[in-house]
Amino acid sequence: MWTLSGFSDEISPDLEQQCALVKKLGLKYIEFRSAWGTNVLDLDEEQLARATEILAAHGLQVSSIGSPIGKIFIDEDFGAHLERARHAVEVAKHFDAPYIRVFSFFIRPGDDPDDHRDEVIRRMRALADVAEEGGVILLHENEKDIYGDIPRRCLDIVESVASPSLKVAWDAANFVQVGVHPFTEAFPLLRPHLEYVQIKDAHLSNGEVVPAGGGDGQVVETIRALKADGFDGFFSLEPHLSTAHSLGGFSGPELFTEAFEAFTGILAREEISYA
Repeated sequence: MWTLSGFSDEISPDLEQQCALVKKLGLKYIEFRSAWGTNVLDLDEEQLARATEILAAHGLQVSSIGSPIGKIFIDEDFGAHLERARHAVEVAKHFDAPYIRVFSFFIRPGDDPDDHRDEVIRRMRALADVAEEGGVILLHENEKDIYGDIPRRCLDIVESVASPSLKVAWDAANFVQVGVHPFTEAFPLLRPHLEYVQIKDAHLSNGEVVPAGGGDGQVVETIRALKADGFDGFFSLEPHLSTAHSLGGFSGPELFTEAFEAFTGILAREEISYA
């Protein structure tokens, strides 16, 4: 039984509207990235309490905190960012979320990412230590323009840090947008560390994001392989069908629903149960 979730802020900035549609679609989880136009890590105590009430009223839980941790340049100050990571752990605990999404730092245009490898590993190890102390798992997403944007460097991060609190969040569209064939080139390397799957697809020709199965993200092949090896975890819709930017994306209710129907259609054709 696979479990569906989604970046519900792609539906609306308003958390009530997010939760209403998520519940209508039958999801029981959201990936909490923002509410009321504010990142989840920047919500004040009153907003956090209100969010908890809204989620409970709709019978929803949080699969992961969609944090922006690691979305700074590798040469920017890390001290304050590490404190922000500690806060992210507290927010995860507040919502009983087992995971926090993170990134491995933007690389300045023109720089060779490999030149920054040692500093990236040092920082990722420090983040993993914070997560380990807090009892949560960090999910490294292969965002474009960060150190871990291609399979080789994603593997380097998780193997070098070697922490039970640092795993891989799989994003097929992001791999496509850096010229990688996800299932063919990335899956064999990263499957041992793959903990969580984000659902979006894209075209190799121009990087355009499309619903699952409509692009070059080899979504069906990946789904079949995960079914065959007994994967049992979260699949989180992150459609990005209207707009996308460095801190997230937006789809709106209709396009979010389209993304949901595209992915659940694949699951139905592959005879995969989900909740």
